[in-house]
Amino acid sequence: MVLGFQILDKSPKIYHFKSEEITSKLVTYAAFLVTLGIVGISIISVIFPALIISTTYEFPNDLDPFETSPWTAPIIISSFSLLTLGFLYKNEKLPPQLHSGIKFLLNFEISKKTAIIAGIVILGFYIGFSSSELFLDERNQWSDYGVLESALDIWPSTDHWNVYIKEQNTRYVRMILLDVSQDFFQNIKLLPFIASILVIVFTALITIQISKKRSAGIVSMIILLQSITFTDFDTIAVYENFWVLFYLISLYVIKKGWFLSPVFYILAVFSKAYMAPFFVMTLFTTYRSKIKTRTKLAILFSYVVIIIAAIGIIFAGETLYPQVFEIDTPRFLLGFAATAFQFRFDLFILIMLLPVSIGLLFLARNQLKEADSIMFLIFGTILAGPILIMSTAFYEILPYRLVPLIVFVAIGIGLFFSKRTSQVS
Repeated sequence: MVLGFQILDKSPKIYHFKSEEITSKLVTYAAFLVTLGIVGISIISVIFPALIISTTYEFPNDLDPFETSPWTAPIIISSFSLLTLGFLYKNEKLPPQLHSGIKFLLNFEISKKTAIIAGIVILGFYIGFSSSELFLDERNQWSDYGVLESALDIWPSTDHWNVYIKEQNTRYVRMILLDVSQDFFQNIKLLPFIASILVIVFTALITIQISKKRSAGIVSMIILLQSITFTDFDTIAVYENFWVLFYLISLYVIKKGWFLSPVFYILAVFSKAYMAPFFVMTLFTTYRSKIKTRTKLAILFSYVVIIIAAIGIIFAGETLYPQVFEIDTPRFLLGFAATAFQFRFDLFILIMLLPVSIGLLFLARNQLKEADSIMFLIFGTILAGPILIMSTAFYEILPYRLVPLIVFVAIGIGLFFSKRTSQVS
């Protein structure tokens, strides 16, 4: 009888566990399907550059919608090769030596001391090669710098006839940091460069936090630094990475000190309004994080409060955003074409999009639940561009807006080196 009562007592817990497991799998598959759809549209837009434009343009045109780009063969061959390699490895169909070599690389780990030294060396090389850019005159690099310069001249005022100058000074956090960099450090590029360095650091920290592998963090740093887009904009004041840094910190502190997450998110939003819809991805990441349910609810409530406050500031203040906000749904698909055009600078990231998305599904199924958070972050950072284009004609999709996507692809690649049992000491 005692045994019978024990079995009856445990059965609801077993049922609850099974129910949670089923729900978790459904969430993973849902995240995968929406990510696969968005990644698929992006890749098709690169392979057939005129497809969306020719079918959505309201005036007659003689564009061939199925004319392929020069990247077609590299994308198809590389994606197919990587997926085939992954499939053969998973099913142990590779030659023994090759299988053992890949397994060794994926399981390889380094000590905490070695990881710190390796990270410092990588950052040292990066800083050494990039620091000379601090002394380049940005006036000769980017035409938009003239707008920023004029905005700094009247900062913190937003009273100007030019809407572009006025808009610059409504990015309060960003302008404060640029003003400090210029007036206090006598170099407007310095703080943007420091922000880029910290983006690399937090890319590694988030990878380590999820994967429980220090070597995975080093891999993600290397993947990020190979990106031409990242290294082209890492020291540019007019296209700084403050917004990316604050958002990464907001994700990282969910487990460390959750109450700081909405604070850093709002700093990201007031560095660049483009970050506004990213809170959806933060909430999904929170939901998939291994933290207490009470903490998850607290984070949700704090984000609701801070988003309402941000909306109040935007619409009650002197920002331009309510004036330039205008939904034009036909422009949504054009946003994919514009985003695809920017991928030409980062062929490696483009090639990795599909294999990484599919690989993250298998990682999430193998108990690395948070892998689907990165999958969803990839989905969201791609979708943000078309949403921006649909919501306003005031902004354009420029290459530097892909930096968050590049970061999350780098983290995704790092997760393939995950350790799902032991913890980082």
